[in-house]
Amino acid sequence: MKEVLVIANRTLGGVKLLEAVRERASAGDVRFRLVVPQTKPSAGLVVYDEAVRESAQVRVDLALSAVAAEGIEATGEVGDPDPFMATMDAVAAHRPDEIILSTHPVQHSGWLRRDLIERIQNASGLPVQHIVVDLEHEGLSFKVTLVIANKTSSGEELIAHLSSKAAQGGGRLFIAVIPQVDGSGSAPREARARLASMLDRLHAAGLLSSGMIGDPDPYTAAMNALELFHVDDVVISTLPGERSGWMRSNLVERVRGATSAPVEHVVVDPQAATIATPAA
Repeated sequence: MKEVLVIANRTLGGVKLLEAVRERASAGDVRFRLVVPQTKPSAGLVVYDEAVRESAQVRVDLALSAVAAEGIEATGEVGDPDPFMATMDAVAAHRPDEIILSTHPVQHSGWLRRDLIERIQNASGLPVQHIVVDLEHEGLSFKVTLVIANKTSSGEELIAHLSSKAAQGGGRLFIAVIPQVDGSGSAPREARARLASMLDRLHAAGLLSSGMIGDPDPYTAAMNALELFHVDDVVISTLPGERSGWMRSNLVERVRGATSAPVEHVVVDPQAATIATPAA
């Protein structure tokens, strides 16, 4: 079986890249190996290495889920921060027959400023197809919703709201970010448990989704995610009114003021659900 190595980061999901993958897949007897280098944003807020690695894993998870839904065989992994080293490591480990490499247009691509295409061709001896994805003008082939939630992450109201967005059609992916609440030693473990529970519910609802834990400050977690991902809209889920520390800190309005993407607010009241269950 022919193996095609795909190298991409923020341009994953671009229309032209997906078209190239579908074209190869239609020929039959081919499988794809996706590698996402851990590339940091070139500007904006400081983003920690762990968040960069996790964002790359989110891209791997979502891309594999999306192509699997089309019956395309693929595996994937997070690669070295240097895209050249990430590519050559994958070439050595998997010995592909060809490489598809996706970048931003030359004026926005740090990869191209490092002559990446020529270096990979010379070092690997493999055919390299270069796909240019212009996110600013073309967007992605599906909508991406960023979801910021914590204690309400598995609430019925939130899951129902996200399901209704997916039902609008056109294809939609969900990226969940769960802030760590505080800096205690157990905070990352608790956040990951909430994330796993939320993703289980989203997958059970048939929603293509992945996620990561974020900075203890929910505003910073949201800003980091907006720096790392190309999103179409944002959903912030909180407890009601004064019971929500996020509402007391005016989180929803602060995020609205920091992004041009639409920001929706979903209120989840776990106490109401607990009271309603025995009555029902």
